[in-house]
Amino acid sequence: MGKRIQIFDTTLRDGEQVPGCKLNTDQKVEIAIALEDLGVDVIEAGFPISSPGDFQSVEAVCKAVSEPTICALSRAVEKDIEVAGQAIKYAKRGRIHTGIGTSDSHIYHKLKSTPDRIIERAVWAVKQARKYTNDIEFYAEDAGRTDNVFLAKVIEAVIAAGATVVNIPDTTGYCLPEEYGQKIKYLVDNVKGIENAIISTHCHNDLGLATANSIAGIINGARQIECTINGIGERAGNTSLEEVVMITRQHPDLEFETGVNTPLLCSMSKLVSQMMGMPVQPNKAIVGSNAFAHSSGIHQDGVIKNRETYEIIDPKEVGAHESKIVLTARSGRAALNFRANRLGYSMDAELLNMVYADFLQVADQKKEVLDTDLHVLMEKHRIYV
Repeated sequence: MGKRIQIFDTTLRDGEQVPGCKLNTDQKVEIAIALEDLGVDVIEAGFPISSPGDFQSVEAVCKAVSEPTICALSRAVEKDIEVAGQAIKYAKRGRIHTGIGTSDSHIYHKLKSTPDRIIERAVWAVKQARKYTNDIEFYAEDAGRTDNVFLAKVIEAVIAAGATVVNIPDTTGYCLPEEYGQKIKYLVDNVKGIENAIISTHCHNDLGLATANSIAGIINGARQIECTINGIGERAGNTSLEEVVMITRQHPDLEFETGVNTPLLCSMSKLVSQMMGMPVQPNKAIVGSNAFAHSSGIHQDGVIKNRETYEIIDPKEVGAHESKIVLTARSGRAALNFRANRLGYSMDAELLNMVYADFLQVADQKKEVLDTDLHVLMEKHRIYV
């Protein structure tokens, strides 16, 4: 048995903060039910104080799903925490996620405060949240740029106040993986009572390092990853759920496991993409339309002979069904013959050479040679099924 990593999905909260991706209550409920089927451990359903609609959505998600913990976000503000507590009252397992900025930038410029007052407010917020639930997650906003010694003091204080999860966000996506991993390790080694809480990662992708930082975090002692479907989120997005889950599966030497039902990853990706109107880039890892597509002749020949030559994941593992051999001007005879056989045509080597010469002329005129084009080619050479 590997070390169990909790998957905290914030598609409905951080993911929905993307401009133009607003969801209504029915859509949020549909995605939440799909996330429950997917097997996530925690669903962050929204920020209830932000609007009446978001409050209603969090409440509706609490009523619609039963297995995952349902989490509501709040600031370290009394009304925020009160409304979050009301929103999760129907949850089988409810969590309040409250916190405050801890970096110098946040303390002095955003909050106009002092380090001592920040610790006092953090402790107060956790104690307030405990009036509504015993499951309290504290976030140290901009922890990535927070001095480790001060961060450890904050985390120690909130755990003593009753926090059950401590979230260490790389809010601006600034950290390098080694730096972020060492930050987590510092907390593991220096915070009194750290064994009484789960350390969580929450990494943004401003420098393209969100997934790498999250993995560095769990290698160094974090046991929860906060992530979103398709990696959507503020600015450049969040850690991609499908990426961290498949990394843990493909690297058994790391000895991590999640409860995610991976054959549902592609359908989950499509659902979120359609509902939010956010297309998935074709080259997106795991769920992109080109993730298991091959157009280079060298790659196609290797995959046809043995899929693992160029694929480290079986497409069926993530619900992608099969590898795709895409015919282009870069494709070779092996790929042409493979696709022709799929359509029911059979050619010997001499005939294949003749058809291939014509195929290249077609391929030079088009981005992709389709099955309809192959039928025309076969008919031209009087080859029939």
